[in-house]
Amino acid sequence: MSEDFYTTLNTQLQDLRTQHLYKEERVLRSPQGSRVQTERQVINMCANNYLGLASHPQLVQAAQATLERYGYGLSSVRFICGTQEIHRQLEQKIAALLETEDAILYSSCFDANAGLFEALFEAGDAIISDALNHASIIDGIRLCKATRHRYRNMQDLEDQLKASRAARFRIIATDGVFSMDGTLAQLEEICALARTYKALVMVDDSHAVGVLGKRGGGTVEHCGVGGQVDIITGTLGKALGGAAGGYVAGRKEVVAILRQRSRPYLFSNALAPVIVGTSLRALDFMAENPRLRQALHTNSSFFRRGLQELGFTLIAGEHPIIPIMVFEAKTAQDMARSLYEHGVYAVGFFYPVVPQGQARIRVQISAAHTRTQLEQALAAFAQVGRALGVV
Repeated sequence: MSEDFYTTLNTQLQDLRTQHLYKEERVLRSPQGSRVQTERQVINMCANNYLGLASHPQLVQAAQATLERYGYGLSSVRFICGTQEIHRQLEQKIAALLETEDAILYSSCFDANAGLFEALFEAGDAIISDALNHASIIDGIRLCKATRHRYRNMQDLEDQLKASRAARFRIIATDGVFSMDGTLAQLEEICALARTYKALVMVDDSHAVGVLGKRGGGTVEHCGVGGQVDIITGTLGKALGGAAGGYVAGRKEVVAILRQRSRPYLFSNALAPVIVGTSLRALDFMAENPRLRQALHTNSSFFRRGLQELGFTLIAGEHPIIPIMVFEAKTAQDMARSLYEHGVYAVGFFYPVVPQGQARIRVQISAAHTRTQLEQALAAFAQVGRALGVV
């Protein structure tokens, strides 16, 4: 055993603490909701529980019924004996929502993105990725032998498309909603460039499905580019119940190849039946209750306007992700800590999750938040923001 190794790790951990970059994990003692119990009861402003379904009674009932009928786990990958009828039903329902030919389930959207590019592209191809893309897209691209390009804006994207003309196949990869900023990809412009330069388009819509679009179909529906996006990846772990699981949706040929070649799919246990059955109910419940999305966007507009009136610096947007810019990591940590003492649970984000000097408090609004809770949270932000000199 080399003690030098452990000494080095301890030094690195101490450096993170000294630089105010160390991330703590707070333990919840209650189900996920607009209020949660930790050491105290607090208003929860940092969950991806956009529609408030994470502990909804109807989903809990669906989980219990699925557990009773289909068991706890499958102890197998899909191609051996890990596929139940509900797995195919969920894949078909996801494809129907996203208006694609087929879909394939993964243990998480991280696995979906990690297993996508290597299975479909090879040396001689090119992947052109937005500079702000999620880590799972970045890691998935790194596993692929295709040439990698990055773009920061639409002019840069066009330049990269021109520079990669010699490639056999090209795909533009982007988040639908950028999770740290809450901004939306410019899908109309991206799809127009893809047509001009004969490229494919891939969108990770994890923060948009269930949130945006008339039916909850995500940024593809919201931006009116249905039929122009070749591959959509996403998660069951945010608006659709908040548990786990991811998917890839697209043409049937894409899904068929992924079933044959995608390593996270081939070598990971099938998604637990209880998640599959509950996700089926979540999709139905979402379709039956469009008022949830209406409430979500009403709440988001109210809270965003309230923060602006208080004088906070926000990244402009229309999504329930609302980044409050404080710029320095220490300020983000101090503000999150003080908000918690005032009964509001919000998390500071800092390097390496966001660039140096771009630290922020990221607020995420839910349809489950009451107006009273949002008003109480705004009052806490006002008091804490003034005390720290942020406003």
